[in-house]
Amino acid sequence: MSRPYRLQGANCLYHITSRGDDRKRIFVNETDYLKFLEYLKAAKGKFKFYLYAYCLMGNHYHLFFETTQPNLSAIMHSINTAYTTYYNIKRQRCGHLFQGRYKSILVDADTYFLELTRYIHLNPVKAKMAPTPIEYKWSSYKGYLSQKGDGIIDKYEIKKYLDMTPKQYCQFVAQGIDKEIDPFKNVYAGFLLGPLDFIKGKLESLKEQVEGRDLSYKKELSINQVNEHDVIEAVAKHFNKSAEELLKMKSRPATEKKIAIYLIKQLTALTNNQTGKIFGITFSAVSKAARDVVMLMEEDLKIRKTIEGLISTFKA
Repeated sequence: MSRPYRLQGANCLYHITSRGDDRKRIFVNETDYLKFLEYLKAAKGKFKFYLYAYCLMGNHYHLFFETTQPNLSAIMHSINTAYTTYYNIKRQRCGHLFQGRYKSILVDADTYFLELTRYIHLNPVKAKMAPTPIEYKWSSYKGYLSQKGDGIIDKYEIKKYLDMTPKQYCQFVAQGIDKEIDPFKNVYAGFLLGPLDFIKGKLESLKEQVEGRDLSYKKELSINQVNEHDVIEAVAKHFNKSAEELLKMKSRPATEKKIAIYLIKQLTALTNNQTGKIFGITFSAVSKAARDVVMLMEEDLKIRKTIEGLISTFKA
């Protein structure tokens, strides 16, 4: 079953949630929370989005932000991959940290900005992790009560949607503590939250995006596809081996074999099954080999430069 398209546009507001695999904790200690916020700030600098609210819970997180470019997937891939790599290296583990894909809901800010930020900031209270939102350390709530923010949320941009003083916002949030608040009961089709005209407009945008993406993807594959055998040849040559030697390596893939697998995933349109048949391994082993290379690049500057050099050769 193919994955559904995500509507990715500039000036779109998204509520994002991502949970730990099998609902396990993704934040174990204070360093984990701080690291995630570090990667979140780095993603803001790289992808130029405006962060309006966040809350990091034990086994999941909430983000509320506005894109300035159609790059939602790139933003979330950057954050979740960076944090997963950190988490796995720190705890000497491998594999998935998050449960499937993150969930994104496209939000009409004029209708739901206030209600949604209150919902996010009350999450720890509703979960009985703190008696009041100000007593929970890992959310943007304190930034809303400070004139300068918290150094993470975009306070100036928030003022476009929040016509309240910090005191008024505090009172508004407090009024929701004893209420059943669920802004997502009105979500349409699982990913749109807003009035009818907003939903119709976004569905039309999604139709245009899907049609345009299909056409451009097919065109790119037909004109600019990298051949997997060329990738294998290039990696083998770099490590002073023949392509046959690389392919015949048995048991667990060696580093050079893992790099070839990683590059095929990055540069070609082959599926994990197709890649696995080339190397005589399962599709899940292909995924693991690629994840291992991501971790290696974090730990070993020489390997990272090798891979970046090979990628730039093919892109050139």
